[in-house]
Amino acid sequence: MGEQATYDLCVIGGGINGAGIARDAAGRGLSVLLLEQGDLAGATSSASTKLIHGGLRYLEYGEFGLVRHALAEREVLLNLAPHIISPMRFILPHDKGLRPAWMIRLGLFLYDHLARRDRLPGSHMMDLKDSPLKDRYKKGFRYADCWVDDARLVVLNAVDAAARGADIRTRTACIGLRAHPDGQNWDITMQDGKTATARMIVNAAGPWVRQVLDEAKLAGSETPGVRLVKGSHIIVPRQFDGDDSYILQQPDKRIVFAIPYEQDFTLIGTTDVEYKDDPAKTEIDENEINYLCTAFNHSFEKQITPEDIIRTYSGVRPLLDDGDDSASAVTRDYRLVLDHSHGPALLSVFGGKITTYRHLAEEAVDLLCGNHQHWTAAAPLPGGDIENADFENFVAAQTRKYQAFPQSLIRRYAGSYGTKMDEIIGTAKTVDALGTDYGGGLHEAEIRYLIRHEWAQSADDILWRRTKLGLHTGPETRERLENFLRSTPPMSSRKAL
Repeated sequence: MGEQATYDLCVIGGGINGAGIARDAAGRGLSVLLLEQGDLAGATSSASTKLIHGGLRYLEYGEFGLVRHALAEREVLLNLAPHIISPMRFILPHDKGLRPAWMIRLGLFLYDHLARRDRLPGSHMMDLKDSPLKDRYKKGFRYADCWVDDARLVVLNAVDAAARGADIRTRTACIGLRAHPDGQNWDITMQDGKTATARMIVNAAGPWVRQVLDEAKLAGSETPGVRLVKGSHIIVPRQFDGDDSYILQQPDKRIVFAIPYEQDFTLIGTTDVEYKDDPAKTEIDENEINYLCTAFNHSFEKQITPEDIIRTYSGVRPLLDDGDDSASAVTRDYRLVLDHSHGPALLSVFGGKITTYRHLAEEAVDLLCGNHQHWTAAAPLPGGDIENADFENFVAAQTRKYQAFPQSLIRRYAGSYGTKMDEIIGTAKTVDALGTDYGGGLHEAEIRYLIRHEWAQSADDILWRRTKLGLHTGPETRERLENFLRSTPPMSSRKAL
């Protein structure tokens, strides 16, 4: 490929919406270029609460359509990616001083019936005796949603897009965008000096969606505004036994999740704070730390302090500005704005949530190309072609297949790569054959796979987005990994592999 290339579609932004749109479009036969200024899932899409869920609390704001779509997508995605998405049970303790029990029952009834359920059980009331919660909680409700490895969901969509011919370029910002004088194409300038043309543009830049339009002078009077809301999480040592997660009602009517995380930890979040600064430089503040600790301590017998926190992360949610005064009440729905006023098509994505990304992508490509050749609802993501979407049976089979490998390593590979784990292990008969262990079971074979197939270039790409081994390793692993990466040339763009 020379300096100038022509595409049907250029997608700006490598978060979940951008990667999902690139995958859908490539699968419909469009030539696709995706430009991401940093790493895939490097911002909002790796800073979620790690849930595929309908959003129980959105019912309170009358967002029935959003919840219905999200609930329907929940089971679709569970079948497409059973390696990185799994059912999770939630306990909602009833607090007499907050929402009445009848309201919770009604909300859960709607949650159970707004969309068809095949894999997940319905809700029911339960006794909270012998739970880790405070004694004042006598009864509660259990319902089901799903957990997801959010960053890997993004990466796998990009991997599949590349396998279908898309050109994925990370660490390549779009710095120039203008309509060509012919009125049929867009001229695109990248930060590395290369240029391209595309018949259509999708602006899926997340928190930067308005910035892309404003800098290129493409925003109009009818262009929606974006409201940036920061959500922060804390990670502490495991605080309770069992696989249940907890959804905790707060005196301010918000909810906070407490979720078993990475075997040894508890993930607590999230906050909703108006944000005006650079979306690339978000971090938790003292008020948020105190809020999340207080939220946990309000419900659990065991108490935590800020000193217990092992790690925090924050992300900025780019919400469609609907004029609501409360950050918590701002809609989580999305709006697709298709603009032909400059000649060629420009589609901008405002708002959205990770659960509905596939549906959003499908709708976006429909708007752009006019054909409704829907395919993504039945096509597993890479590694997700597991028989009957039965993850536990798959792990058992892989454990038998690789008897010389630690069961913990097999389960981690299965949970991150699914059937693609065979490509990492290759012909290796022992763990030693996977190469140097850089710490926590991060072997050279896995690192090379991530560089070659998943655009990994930095230690954070590997330790926090492609895996979560950063929680299980220390500075020595990071230093050794960085030394290895410095000696390994990056692979900045990828077509079909």
